[in-house]
Amino acid sequence: MTIWTVANQKGGVGKTTTSVSLGGLLAQRGEKTLLVDLDPHGSLTSYFGYNPDTIEESVYSLFHRQVAKSRMPFASMLRRTGMSGLDLLPASTALVALDRQIGAQKGMGLVLHDVLNNYRSHYRAIIIDCPPILGVLMVNALAACQRLIIPVQAEFLALHGLERMLKTLQMIMFSNKESLHYTIVATMFDKRTRASKDSLKQLRRRYAGQLWHEYIPVDTLFREASRAGQPLCMLNPLARGNQAYSRLLSQLLIEDEQGGELMRKAG
Repeated sequence: MTIWTVANQKGGVGKTTTSVSLGGLLAQRGEKTLLVDLDPHGSLTSYFGYNPDTIEESVYSLFHRQVAKSRMPFASMLRRTGMSGLDLLPASTALVALDRQIGAQKGMGLVLHDVLNNYRSHYRAIIIDCPPILGVLMVNALAACQRLIIPVQAEFLALHGLERMLKTLQMIMFSNKESLHYTIVATMFDKRTRASKDSLKQLRRRYAGQLWHEYIPVDTLFREASRAGQPLCMLNPLARGNQAYSRLLSQLLIEDEQGGELMRKAG
């Protein structure tokens, strides 16, 4: 089972679009996929037509039942997305209070890791959409995944969010004494603007080893797909944004396969 976390400590950089796009493409390839919404804003949940203000069973329920040591069928928390092979574990706006309620309790950083580990046979891939704030939710998302995907909007202010995200990642890796593969993805690139071009140059200069060599372009069809509540691959497979995510997915899968092969040889 492959688990990827999509995160950045800046909002509006394309985290939810990246999660939906990659998840939809995986499901389209016949890979049973789960999308997990850890953001109290519930953008991923809203994308598929659910209201994070009123939803009853969600990730929030998962954490509190773990604290209470009470069992609940995982399947009862899942929601359909309208796409075959693509499930959703939704968020609730109540997640905003989670740090205050349970953040200081021992063992809360591995709740998601332990739950998802029990469902390895159910899904080929899991993608976690992470909140832009460092707290118990982001710690859980990073502890649960094998790869971090960091979308970065191609504009200068977004570069500061990337720096904060990388500092957080270094801190968590140092604390856990484990490394975590990460890929930086330039998003919302507009080749018509100098700001986008200059930002992409700066990303390539500073993070050449971690930056995906292409970029996700500005594409108004992402907005249309969101309005329709569908991954862009369902709405328009030939859209340039979908084609870009398809190439990104292929690259990530190749790298994961190569990494798994190296680990098998080392073992």
